[in-house]
Formats: sequence, C-alpha cells, structure tokens
Amino acid sequence: MRTIEILDVTARDGLQNEARMFSTAEKLDLIGRALSAGAKRIEVASFAHPKYVPQMADAEAVIAGLPRDTDATFIGLVMNERGVDRALKTDVHELGLVAAASDTFATKNQNQTRDESVEMACDMSEKAQTADRAFNVTIATAFGCPFEGEIAEDTVISMVHRFADAGFEEVAIADTIGVANPWQVSSMFERVARELPHLSMRAHFHNTRNTGLANVHAAIQAGVTTIDASIGGIGGCPFAPNATGNVPSEDVVYMLERAGYATGYDLNAIIETAHWLSKVMEKQLPGMVSRAGGFPKVDIA
Repeated sequence: MRTIEILDVTARDGLQNEARMFSTAEKLDLIGRALSAGAKRIEVASFAHPKYVPQMADAEAVIAGLPRDTDATFIGLVMNERGVDRALKTDVHELGLVAAASDTFATKNQNQTRDESVEMACDMSEKAQTADRAFNVTIATAFGCPFEGEIAEDTVISMVHRFADAGFEEVAIADTIGVANPWQVSSMFERVARELPHLSMRAHFHNTRNTGLANVHAAIQAGVTTIDASIGGIGGCPFAPNATGNVPSEDVVYMLERAGYATGYDLNAIIETAHWLSKVMEKQLPGMVSRAGGFPKVDIA
C-alpha cells in the first residue's frame, strides 16, 4: 500500500488570514487535535512581521507550548533572515522557507524580487544547516499570480533546479491563489520527476476555484509524496486577493484512503476537529466530508 504524507498547515496557513484572532491556547488546542488525528508534520507558526500578519504574532509562544512527548515534526515558516533568526532562537524542528515565482508577489509578500527570494532561501538554508535544523522551501504563485497572471512553467522548473543544486531535499510547488488545473499540475510535477528524480516533491493547493482535489490527484499520479492540507479547508494569504482556503484535510484523506492509499490519519478525528473548529470560528467551513461524513457512515459523538 502506497503512503501519502499529509502535512497539516491548519495552524499557520489555515489561520493566518482569519479576522477572528486565535489565542495561543486555542492554537495549541488545534495542534493537539491534529496530532491526535494522526498528523506527523505540522506547520505550527509563521515568523512574519506581526504588523502584516497579526495572527502569527505569538509564534514563539506557540512553539514554547508545543508538546515534547511526540515524534511529530513541527515546522515554522520563515520569509527572510530576520524570521530565520527568530526561528533559530526557538526549538522548532524545521524551517519552511519561501520563494515566489512572480516578481510582483515576491515584492508584496517578502519585499524582494523573485531572484532575490531564491537567493535568500538558498542562503538561509545554509544558516539552517549550520544550526542543525531541517529545512524545506515552497515556491509560491507557481501556477499563477494575482498581479502578473500566468507564470511560465520554465520559470518554476528553473527555480526547482536552483534549489536542488543548493542542497534542498524537498521542494513544494504551491498554487497560492487556486488557479491551477490538473493538466498543468501533471505537466509541472512530471517534469520535475523526470529532471530531478531524487528530489522529494510536495504540493500545496488552494481550492479557490474548486479544482483542489483534482489537482491533488494529478500531483500524486505524477509522483508527489506529500500534500499540504488544512482541517476544514480554512486558509488564505494576506498578500493574495481572493485566495481562499487550502484543500481540506478530511476531503483529501477520504479520497486517498477510499482509493487504497495510507495516510496515517483517523478520518473521524479530523471530522470531529473540523466540527470543533467550525464552532470556535462560528461559521461553516469549506470542507465537504466534515459535512457529509465518511463512507460507510460512522457516527461521531
């Protein structure tokens, strides 16, 4: 049975764009529920400037409060050297670096050009290595930019090669604004698999235009082994207009496990957490399986 890793991004990408502010205790409760549901890699915080992403202002407090009696890996998102320095003062396990395939988005998101964001990520990976921390990188707006429109596949593939040459073992390709279609996804990831067969590929999709699950399927068929997802399908980017939620964890797990893949998650526990999160946020969340339930139907208290 093939295993697909689901990287839980609920506490970071899921929450970062929400107007309703979450306390540190609520975030730790959410992370604890994700762990109980089977999450083994969790993006727990972002070391962004609190002026621009106020929801992430308590990154250090969240990491200080994380459980120590777990074999899960906790990831902190960093977008510049100051963020890296903050992260390295904590005991977060892994640094998630970011580069953008669009100059305009890179400037708005990180105050850097596209090439500068790549150089920064490569430089900061060396800093992480020196500190004996794991690291990965995500290429944002890889399938389209809200300001520049289409992004050439060659641009993204060139960035992936630069990261592979710099020693990155995992590269995520992200549809930040939810514009990708499955044929684009297949083309992109199949090319990476051909040209860099030893690189671990991760996919990050937003369901803005209802293509998220189809894109997950296409990515896995192309050889992707890790999918980012958020419980309930919450999420969005403060710097990308109209970018709605991530692919819902419960929808992804349901689809994969019904098809015979192993994820290590307890679907009922994810659904229960989605219901809890919906009550906390006082709104219905985008995830569909948390509304309909799994199949065969299992009642949840």
